[in-house]
Amino acid sequence: MEFHADAIDHVIKNATSVMENSKYQIFEILDTSRSELLSLNTELELVLRETTETIEKVDQLEVSYRSSRIRLTEVSRDFVRYNEEDIKQAYERATQLQLDLMIYREKEMYLKARRDDLQKRVKNVESSIERAETIGSQMGVVLEYLSGELNQVTRILESAKNRQLIGLKIILAQEEERKRISREIHDGPAQLLANLVLRTEIVERMITKQEYKMVQDEIVDLKGQVRSSLEEMRKVIFNLRPMALDDLGLIPTLRKYVQDFENKTRIRTIFETRGKEYRLTSAMEAAIYRLVQEALTNASKHAYPTYVTVIITFQSQMVKLIVEDNGRGFKLDMIEQKTKDHTHFGLIGMRERVELLEGRMEIESAENQGTKIVIHIPTNVEK
Repeated sequence: MEFHADAIDHVIKNATSVMENSKYQIFEILDTSRSELLSLNTELELVLRETTETIEKVDQLEVSYRSSRIRLTEVSRDFVRYNEEDIKQAYERATQLQLDLMIYREKEMYLKARRDDLQKRVKNVESSIERAETIGSQMGVVLEYLSGELNQVTRILESAKNRQLIGLKIILAQEEERKRISREIHDGPAQLLANLVLRTEIVERMITKQEYKMVQDEIVDLKGQVRSSLEEMRKVIFNLRPMALDDLGLIPTLRKYVQDFENKTRIRTIFETRGKEYRLTSAMEAAIYRLVQEALTNASKHAYPTYVTVIITFQSQMVKLIVEDNGRGFKLDMIEQKTKDHTHFGLIGMRERVELLEGRMEIESAENQGTKIVIHIPTNVEK
C-alpha cells in the first residue's frame, strides 16, 4: 500500500486541529474549576471560623447551664433565704440557657456537616484540576510533536548533544513535578499538621483539672505523633525538591545531604570535590544530585557498609562521579541481565538516568568486596 505525503499531512493537520480545540476546552474547564475552588475555599474558611466560634459558645453555655442548675437547686431548697421571685428567676435563667444550648448544639452539628461537605468538594475539585492539568500538559506535548517537521526531528535525534538536551528536558520536567508536589505538601498537609500541633497545645493548657488527666495524656501523645508526622513530611518535602539546589548549587546541597545521610544511617560518609567547581544547568545539577541520592540509598539498603566515599571531579566538558562503599557487594552479571531481583532496580534506574544524559556508568563489584560506581557525564561546558 502506498502512502502519499499530502494524505499524511492532511491527517496530521486534522488531528492537530481537533486537539487544539480540545486543549482550549480543557483550559476553559480549568478556569471554571479554579474559580469554583477559590469560592469553595472562601466559604470553607468562613465555615471553619464560625464552627470554632460556635464550639466555644457551646462550651460556655454548658458551663453556664450547669451553674444555673446548681443555682436553681440551691434556691429551691432554702426557703428561708430565697423567695418565690428568686426561684422564678433561677428557673427562667436555667430554662433559657438550656434552650440556647440546644440551639447552638444544633448549629454546631449543622456547621460540622457543612464543613465536612465543603472539604470533600474542595478535594474533588482539586483532583479534577490536577487531572485536567495533566491532560492539558500531555496534549501540549503531543501537539508539539505533531506540529514539528519529521526531518527536523530526525536530525535532532542524530545529534548526540541534542539527545542529551532531550534527556535534560525530561529530567527537568520530572524535577518541576517534584517541586510542584513539594509545594502542595508544604502549603496543604504540612500547614494543617502545624496548625493541629498548635491547637492541641491550646487544649492541653485548657485541661488542668485532675479528672481530665487521661484526656490530657492522650492529647500530649497526639501532639507528639503529629510533630513526628510533621517532621517526616518536611523530610519528604526536602527529598522531593531540595530548595538549596536552586539557591546554593549542587556542591553545598550535596554536602548537606551527605551529612544528613551519615547522621541518619550511622554510616561513615566522606564527600570530596576535585577540580575547579563550576555551576551547571538546573536540570544537570538535579540529575547529578539524584544519582548521588540513589547510590547512597542503594548502599544503605542493600550493601550494609561501614563507610561510603563520594567524589565529584570537575573536568573540561565533563563531570566524573565516584561512589564507593565497603559493603557486601554482588555479582555483576545480575545487573547486566537486568534480573528481577528487587535489590538491583535502583542501579538499573541510575543507568537509565545516565543514558538520558549521554553519559556512561561503570560498576565494579564482587561478593563481600564492596561496590564502586564510576559515572562520566558530559556537560558541554568549557573549563
